[in-house]
Amino acid sequence: MYYKAQARDSQHQLIERYAPLVKRIAYHLLGRLPASVQVEDLIQAGMIGLLEAAKKYDSSKGASFETFVGIRIRGSMLDEVRKGDWAPRSVHRNSRMVSDAIRKIEARTGRDAKDHEVAAELQLSLEDYYGILGDTLGSRLFSFDDLLQDGEHGELAEDAESTHSEPSRDLEEERFQGALADAIGKLPEREKLVLSLYYDEELNLKEIGEVLGVSESRVSQLHSQCAARLRARLGEWRAR
Repeated sequence: MYYKAQARDSQHQLIERYAPLVKRIAYHLLGRLPASVQVEDLIQAGMIGLLEAAKKYDSSKGASFETFVGIRIRGSMLDEVRKGDWAPRSVHRNSRMVSDAIRKIEARTGRDAKDHEVAAELQLSLEDYYGILGDTLGSRLFSFDDLLQDGEHGELAEDAESTHSEPSRDLEEERFQGALADAIGKLPEREKLVLSLYYDEELNLKEIGEVLGVSESRVSQLHSQCAARLRARLGEWRAR
């Protein structure tokens, strides 16, 4: 009985101390997710992640608890969003279509695929192509966020856990990070700037539009196309 009471007190102190961090992460993520996602759901998932982090933290691994708990909180929130399956199948299908078109064009030409070329490859007008990019914005923000956090590749690595040794997975992860950095470095300058302003400077789409002198909708198109281009160029990793 005593130990159970002590554990409850410890959990209460943990929640009290890190609740502000959970809320900060929730509101930061909320701006990058569809309107259907509720901040209360993110906060609740984050609290669960916080408690799990306290159970699983191992100081011998080198990371501070603050760093570890931040990753676990964010991961729990993204898991909650995935469960909601907010992106219709058509969004995922169109996103793959755009990435496949970019991959084919760049394999043929050896250079960055242009907007009008992708539209032609998909047998769409430029206006309809931009419409698809707008529809996939929420999905691409989410999955690109995951990509930066080892999301898609990380899940594949976890699936293969039983067949690969720890050193082998670490080496493969290191190579993937190198491939991702290389792919980002080779993006068209404007798309690279959008990523830098969005992920490094944490500007919202409207603010980025003001910096670039374009509309917010054009920024969203550039971001979606950029993510599709990265998806196309990292296809060999996704196929593993």
